[in-house]
Amino acid sequence: MKRSSRFSPVAHRQAFVLVLALAGLPATARAQSLAFVGVRVFDGETVVERATVLVQDGVITAVGPDVTVPEGVETIDGAGRTLLPGFIDGHGHSQGDDALRRAAVFGTTTVLDMFTETGWAAEQRSRQAEGEVHDRADLFSAGTLATAPGGHGTQYGLPIPTLSTPEEADGWVADRIAEGSDYIKIVIENGKIIDLPTPTLDLPTVAALVEAARRRGKLAVAHVTSVEAARQAVAADVDGLVHIFGDAPPPEEFAAVAAEAGIFVVPTLTVMESLMDGASAAPLADDPHIGPLMTAQERSQVASTYPGNANEGYALQHAINAVAALHAAGVPVLAGTDFPNPGTSPGISMHREFELLSAAGLSPAEVLSAATSRPADAFGLDDRGRIAPEKRADLVMVEGNPLEDATLARQIAGVWKGGVAIDRSKPEEVAAAPADLGAVADFDEGEATAAYGAGWMDSIDEIVGGNSTVATEIGDGGAEGSAHYLAVSGEIGDGFGFPWAGAIFYPGAAPMAPVDLSAGTELVFWARGEPGTYRVMIFCQSLGPQPTLQTFDVVAEWRQIALRFDAFPGLDPSGLSAVLWTGGPGQGPFQFDIDQIEIR
Repeated sequence: MKRSSRFSPVAHRQAFVLVLALAGLPATARAQSLAFVGVRVFDGETVVERATVLVQDGVITAVGPDVTVPEGVETIDGAGRTLLPGFIDGHGHSQGDDALRRAAVFGTTTVLDMFTETGWAAEQRSRQAEGEVHDRADLFSAGTLATAPGGHGTQYGLPIPTLSTPEEADGWVADRIAEGSDYIKIVIENGKIIDLPTPTLDLPTVAALVEAARRRGKLAVAHVTSVEAARQAVAADVDGLVHIFGDAPPPEEFAAVAAEAGIFVVPTLTVMESLMDGASAAPLADDPHIGPLMTAQERSQVASTYPGNANEGYALQHAINAVAALHAAGVPVLAGTDFPNPGTSPGISMHREFELLSAAGLSPAEVLSAATSRPADAFGLDDRGRIAPEKRADLVMVEGNPLEDATLARQIAGVWKGGVAIDRSKPEEVAAAPADLGAVADFDEGEATAAYGAGWMDSIDEIVGGNSTVATEIGDGGAEGSAHYLAVSGEIGDGFGFPWAGAIFYPGAAPMAPVDLSAGTELVFWARGEPGTYRVMIFCQSLGPQPTLQTFDVVAEWRQIALRFDAFPGLDPSGLSAVLWTGGPGQGPFQFDIDQIEIR
């Protein structure tokens, strides 16, 4: 074995649903005094030609054709360019600092998160309040979503306090606000879209959640993917829809009812495209203004689609037609992408969303408003979304005139967050595969070592509220007469909806660092133990925070098991970041041994 990494008894901290890459902060950047001179300004609603925009201490202080630039202020030539407010993505799921950094590179300076780990969200808000995050998008978040027991949102591994009755709604909302939720997200989803029946909240409970949120001064928004769910959301008096339906053409009366109710909609057409049509935003990688800044992982991510796609009858065109009808009726339409789901990537996917909103009939100015002033208005973000005095200097400057064609917003010349320029250089790519891909671990040194990568760790679900346990040790006398093997035992608990416990291998130089293992086609290992079914979960960049898995059966004697990569749904081994052998899928005690692990 070429590389040794001691097997750690410490629980794996990168929970498989939300990889929280909390890197160290850079030195705090200082906002400069800037003047954008002779630039076309889209202020979020209207256009001012050949204007000057003055920025001091991160705030816009003056806008207009006759603004005087004080002596000594840095000037930026805006001739032939357009200055836009920083984009606001109205629907994302942030996994950590890196997602917010990458969003900013492509012009998104604020993310309205619709479900993430509450502790990390609170830490991010604290950093924002202290002015420490000039290098990434700001985060506002729903935190934990409202869903039924076993409902959509419980499958990702975070601890989800569910509810079933209207009587529980008031306390549930109070708890979320205590955690720091900026608004309340409610799931109305029966699973029809993927042909997987799923429990969902009933209308009285949804209405009670809306009322409890509104009484506390918080917005309530609803996840919907069907006409019936959208109708229920409007009947419950939600403030907005954070998807759009695609199971049928828009009912004739729906747009008028929605307009009368005063809701807004974040249709997330980019993710609907990936899910409903199997199409993707892959052509963005070929755009000369976007592609050169994309990493290999981002190229893979935007080219991916949902395995299996949506149930029959769902179609992107239904969703586009619904947006067109709502827009024509005067319902505010907000841009949002639902990153990092398949077919999406932070910041990048906003530019595909602009195309799809244009296809729904929004003019270029309306598309740009959907990404700036409209989400600011809808979510009460009074300090951003416009270029005007006393607003934050979150700015995107582009070549040409995107008021003629919204896709020209891809031609980014610079991005500023609070008056500080965003570093738009391309990050380090996914690590190359090791020269000898095959042998991973044989444990013959009497320790849990690996031929490459960051090695092995115990992995349990405690970080997400589970109570599973695991113990690992090196045993004598392994498969095929080898000296040693890795023994894995423990108990799968019932702490939440998707428990796990086992041993995890990291092929990269650091935990969860991606490695290009696309030269391999299968994972091969020997196993024995308590007879039963166990699981292998693989994490890769193309799937974002969620793993893909296969099961394997164990008997009392050693036998070789081969799991083909192409049998793991959605797996792209060009950015593989971890492999986890775990007990389950059922609850209870487990014990298995593994040895002679290879990637072939």
